Amino acid sequence: MPMFEINNLSVAFNTDEGTVNAVSDLSLSIDKGRSLAIVGESGSGKSQTAFAALGLLARNGKATGSVRFDGAELLNAPLKTLNQVRSTGISMVFQDPMTSLNPFMRVSDQMAEVLIHHKGLSKKDALRQSVEMLDAVHIPDAKARLHYYPHEFSGGMRQRVMIAMSLLCKPKLLIADEPTTALDVTVQAQIMDLFGELRREFGMAVILITHDLGVVAGFCDEVLVMYGGRVMEQGPVDAMFDSPSHPYTRGLLQAIPRVDQLSPTLKTIPGSPPNLLSQPAGCPFAPRCSEVQPLCETTRPALEAFAEGRLRACTRPVLELAS
Repeated sequence: MPMFEINNLSVAFNTDEGTVNAVSDLSLSIDKGRSLAIVGESGSGKSQTAFAALGLLARNGKATGSVRFDGAELLNAPLKTLNQVRSTGISMVFQDPMTSLNPFMRVSDQMAEVLIHHKGLSKKDALRQSVEMLDAVHIPDAKARLHYYPHEFSGGMRQRVMIAMSLLCKPKLLIADEPTTALDVTVQAQIMDLFGELRREFGMAVILITHDLGVVAGFCDEVLVMYGGRVMEQGPVDAMFDSPSHPYTRGLLQAIPRVDQLSPTLKTIPGSPPNLLSQPAGCPFAPRCSEVQPLCETTRPALEAFAEGRLRACTRPVLELAS
């Protein structure tokens, strides 16, 4: 049985304009020590999948399906159960560390509070372990910087502080939501190297949520590609990069800038993501797909296996897509 498993998860939000179907019938699983990337454009449902799993949806949101961690059901579980899992079982790194950290509290107080509340440590022991964790994420002069306010750190260092806080209770699973957004390329590489190092050291599983396939190339074992709240393709990283099967996956890969390409023109996917208030009857990607056929516009493709360990949702034959 997988350590963490989502089955047929759907997430909907009631708004003044109507019902927004942010996630539709999504399933995934991850085992101890493994890493999975959830990839897609903004609005594809990546973050809402994580929020639903951890009971963090907005008040107007509703989730159905199943989310299991170590065999226990989390979806719509009591708050006491969720708080226990969110402290010692699953931890999350959010997109913007400046809005996740309390600007009026020193980092020392914020980190110590986690260990005092969830582990019952004394203030002295909590501060000692906080310094050790800041050292683990390579914060220079951690003992002194522990007492800084968030604004006294650079963007990259604040992200490291958030990672340190998420690891204080040594979770089995870390969910990182766009952890390298707004960071320069050098810091992005450092953060991803850090995730790999900590994954090996602590033996935890990692779910990486990102819009950038290039970020996951050397880090994740498996990739799940989302579009319009649905899974378009899923499979091992190497296979997905070597032979992407879904037109949307190929479009994402072609949009990655490459140093070995002489052309200054960056390939893009034309059009805009679907309106989740009124999605098309067929494939959600059909209005933007360069390989669309009449069937695509009327029939919603099922997510089906087409090779060992690989799934995709497309009505066109695999050989025809590969040609």
